[in-house]
Amino acid sequence: MVVNFINEGSVTDVQGFEAGATYAGMKTYAKDKYDLGIIWSDLPCVSAGVFTTNKVISPSTSVSRDNVLKGNVQAVTVNSGIANAGVGNAGKLDAEEVVELTANKLNIKSENVAFLSTGIIGVELPMALIRTALQKIEFQPNSGQLYAKAMMTTDTKPKECSVTVSTNGREFKIGGVCKGTGMIHPNMATMLAVVTTDAPIDQKLLQDIVKHTADESFNMISVDGDMSTNDSYIILSNGAAGGEIITYESPEHEDIQNSIKEVVQYLAKEMVRDGEGATKLFQVTIENANNIEEARDAARTISSSSLVKTAVHGNDPNWGRLLASLGSSKAEVDESKLSVYINDICILEDGLPIPFFKDAIIQQMVDSEITFRINLNLGESSASAWGCNLSEEYVHFNSAYTT
Repeated sequence: MVVNFINEGSVTDVQGFEAGATYAGMKTYAKDKYDLGIIWSDLPCVSAGVFTTNKVISPSTSVSRDNVLKGNVQAVTVNSGIANAGVGNAGKLDAEEVVELTANKLNIKSENVAFLSTGIIGVELPMALIRTALQKIEFQPNSGQLYAKAMMTTDTKPKECSVTVSTNGREFKIGGVCKGTGMIHPNMATMLAVVTTDAPIDQKLLQDIVKHTADESFNMISVDGDMSTNDSYIILSNGAAGGEIITYESPEHEDIQNSIKEVVQYLAKEMVRDGEGATKLFQVTIENANNIEEARDAARTISSSSLVKTAVHGNDPNWGRLLASLGSSKAEVDESKLSVYINDICILEDGLPIPFFKDAIIQQMVDSEITFRINLNLGESSASAWGCNLSEEYVHFNSAYTT
């Protein structure tokens, strides 16, 4: 398998997909600002997705989940600025109307449309503005970045990529776009992600792929420990590349899954890198745990720790915080077998501290990307999670989010 990232790639690099966006008035106006967009395939699609596990869920997300899991969504409308959550039955009626308006515009069925919302909770969608703006959206084959901008809230930049995949004599494209900077925590969080591919994939396999790749990307990141009402990760496959449908028995099965994982891991890390007030991305890798569940839980626990995040912010090599956080996870730990590394510099081996020159480690932690690696030396399972530093700017920003 060969996977190549396309320079300045976007979600519409995949053949058959096009997008458009406009400004409807849900966000404060600025030049080149968008808050309503549509991406769709002119070919029928197979769809799959995973959604928020929050008990308070946006009707936009509920409507999308129902349609996506039917398996044939080929268009995804998105709005930003208003989450369409916490507004009672009006939210459901509005979400259903947006789906219907999109379906009529594209001349497809309502069940072929998903609708994603992000923004402030407790505010109704301005349907009069949306009805007018939706009709103004014009589609272009290479307008994926406009769609990426239309889903941004506190994001400082669009987050998108695309790759070409060569496997078993066949070539496919995969594109991805997402948003999210705050309220990011396993499982997923105020994040929206749409992945497109021209590979023809069986729907049941695609649903398994979306779950597996979420577990290795969006479910392994943390910005601030809060879970959103609107999390959505959707994959659309239109099969435009042709050839036999990829099933569990196909030789391309694992390569396609791994390629999609590369795309969504890239997007997941971009979200953490753009965390509200963040200046650093750090990776926590747990090696040789008893099983994958324990490895993932340990990595997530450490990457979510406020004390670890503040240590990263202050360039403080306080590795005791790593151990304390590890010990609070569900992973089995034998202190006498632990080894700990900061940027591949060993500071603890077989449970015993290794003397190090503190200023040298501080200099390592000044970098914008840091890696913590912990070897449990108990089994054969490994996992990685990603987090960002917790800064003064994050506290300032979120203390006045609606004021």
